[in-house]
Amino acid sequence: MMRLKINLLMLMLLGAMTASFAQTEKNVWKTLTEVTYEIGNDEYGELYLPVFSENIQKMEGKEVSADGYIIPFEGMFKPEHIILSSLPLAECFFCGSGGPETVMEVMLEDPIEYTSKRVKVTGKLKLNAKDPEKLMYILTEAKLVM
Repeated sequence: MMRLKINLLMLMLLGAMTASFAQTEKNVWKTLTEVTYEIGNDEYGELYLPVFSENIQKMEGKEVSADGYIIPFEGMFKPEHIILSSLPLAECFFCGSGGPETVMEVMLEDPIEYTSKRVKVTGKLKLNAKDPEKLMYILTEAKLVM
């Protein structure tokens, strides 16, 4: 009887941990919206530089999971370097109503095939506030989860 109670307790704890992890995972894109901008200058003139919240800064270098849609750039799709959008193509930053906080570059360890379906990736988050040639969120050492 005692063993059954311990097993039930462990199952309840595991369920709570899984629910907590799933909640955290769902909020990655929400947390990434906690960014503001300041005006800076480079050799070409003014540009907007991201200022990352404390919550975002805490995520840097940590493994995160994000789900979204692969953005196909004509002639630029590389199976190991993709752009992931939290929004479907018609609403993404490059094509519709989303902002720059809704997309991230993903550097995959293994190449993948393009799909228009939602995918999920896991990797280490790198923040970019300086290089205007790159997105402000970059996932390195990434793997396709589904």
